[in-house]
Amino acid sequence: MNTMLQAPALTAVAPLALEAVDFVHRGQPLLSDVSLRLADCRRTLVLGPNGAGKSLLMRLAHGLLAPSQGRVHWEGAAPRQAMVFQHPVLLKRSALDNLLYALAVAGTPWRHRRPLARAALARFGLAALARRPARVLSGGEQQRLALARAWLLEPGMLFLDEPTSSLDPAAIKAVEAAVDDFHRRGTRILMSTHDLHQARRLADEVVFLCGGRLLEHAPAERFFTAPDTPEAAAFLRGELID
Repeated sequence: MNTMLQAPALTAVAPLALEAVDFVHRGQPLLSDVSLRLADCRRTLVLGPNGAGKSLLMRLAHGLLAPSQGRVHWEGAAPRQAMVFQHPVLLKRSALDNLLYALAVAGTPWRHRRPLARAALARFGLAALARRPARVLSGGEQQRLALARAWLLEPGMLFLDEPTSSLDPAAIKAVEAAVDDFHRRGTRILMSTHDLHQARRLADEVVFLCGGRLLEHAPAERFFTAPDTPEAAAFLRGELID
């Protein structure tokens, strides 16, 4: 039987566009005039200093928040999406049951759920932890479980909000390998990170935010070797940005 875990190539995903997006909270502008178009099967890494608006941009792009002004829309049929947060949102159930629930919500036929869920656990190195409560897993194990859940949904676009923050090197390596697997399958990636080394390893292109504004959207090689703005150059040198 051909299953989702054989990672068939996904069909082309419609571009996602943000047009002149503002976001204001309690009178405070947090994002201002952000226009961005995400197309093709790319790994787009969102960089910027603390408070730049990275997580906010992710939530707006995913549709978890509505902009105060401007528009977020798909230039075609909206694909299936998934999001993995810095601290994964997991049910108070076993690791296996978390995956079974996701498959049930997705409408997967009952007879296919358990073999698919167990295969996903094995694929992400969690087979021995199937019956362990998800919320007592380590941080790295929880992230891998969240990625296994996303993998089962076959998303056309995957949002990752600093998924390796506070993880040890082995866990970071496992998460990055999973990101590469999603990319190879044809999933578009939008991922925020504070880790410049990680961004250099993963990025096809970079979105750079500073002070709630989009200052650069460029191919990764160009951004890291010849950034267009002084703010980005200072960020890459490890300097504080006012």
